[in-house]
Amino acid sequence: MSRIARSRSLPTLLSRRSRSLSSSSTLSSSSYSSSSSSEAAAAAAAEEHVAGERPPPTPPPSTGARKSRSLLKFGAFASLAGVLGAAGYATYAYTLDEVDQKTSSFRKTANLSVGDDAPTFEKFRALIYSTAMKVPVKAIELYLDIRSKVEEHVRGFTEPSSDKLLPDLLPEEQHVYTLVLDLNETLVYSDWQRDRGWRTFKRPGVEAFLEHLAKFYEIVVYSDQLNMYVDPVVERLDQKGCIRYKLSRAATKYQNGKHYRDLSKLNRDPSRILYVSGHCLESTLQPENCVSIKPWKLENDDTALLDLLPFLEFVAVHRPADIRSVLASYQGRDIATEFIERSKEMKRRMQEEKRPSFWRR
Repeated sequence: MSRIARSRSLPTLLSRRSRSLSSSSTLSSSSYSSSSSSEAAAAAAAEEHVAGERPPPTPPPSTGARKSRSLLKFGAFASLAGVLGAAGYATYAYTLDEVDQKTSSFRKTANLSVGDDAPTFEKFRALIYSTAMKVPVKAIELYLDIRSKVEEHVRGFTEPSSDKLLPDLLPEEQHVYTLVLDLNETLVYSDWQRDRGWRTFKRPGVEAFLEHLAKFYEIVVYSDQLNMYVDPVVERLDQKGCIRYKLSRAATKYQNGKHYRDLSKLNRDPSRILYVSGHCLESTLQPENCVSIKPWKLENDDTALLDLLPFLEFVAVHRPADIRSVLASYQGRDIATEFIERSKEMKRRMQEEKRPSFWRR
């Protein structure tokens, strides 16, 4: 009996236990869903709070603002290009003094002044005008200042080192002529070979040439080479001290890519200067003072310096008023050869004048 009752009550107990288990699982799932939903709500609330603290996004600029900015940039670029173009043209077309002279009146009218008893409107207009003109006036003054400094800096490389390259002549030497001699291919020749390097050779007759003319002239060597080359060469060339002064590249004028001898900076009377060079017309700014000579390139039979002695001695003794007019009469001719021919012609005429006439008693 008891076994039958137990067997009948067992399914009932099993059904009750399954119900209790299902109810507990339902409770646990409902509690998990409620906790997850609360966490999601908290996260959403936090995001809303952070979003409320952030600044709103900047709206993109409008099309009109973009156009105005581009126009402003173009205007600034065009103004800068115009200023640079005007400065470049003024630099190319006018000297610094001409630009200063042409802009002086404009700069003077920049400050518009009115009397104390002038109306308020006139005072305000003068203030606006002066303020508006201040920028171009300052720009012109800045241009003049910068150009002056740049030209002064460049002048140190292109102009001779001094306006008076030689000291003043002594009072008792005012009648003395100045003989300016080029160095390379006139008195010496520098040659380079791979097996021995550089060597400098004396021109035939150069020592006798210097020693003889030192009695009549103030001798100056004027070269376009650096002084580190000129000084030792002249010291070895002139053992007897016939050369009074030596000038190197720092005393030349740099123009069109070449170094020129500027005889006007010698502090001497230009009518009493002779410049002897194998490249005289290509190396000086005063061709009217040139005595051209054949360039020497190691010819052993060269006599050009000695052939020139009679002409130079004649000039030093007779002292013409202006040597430039004398040299102009020899233009296009070899001076040494032409002088000999003229001397022979003069002697012939003098002999004819001295010859007694057949009718003269």
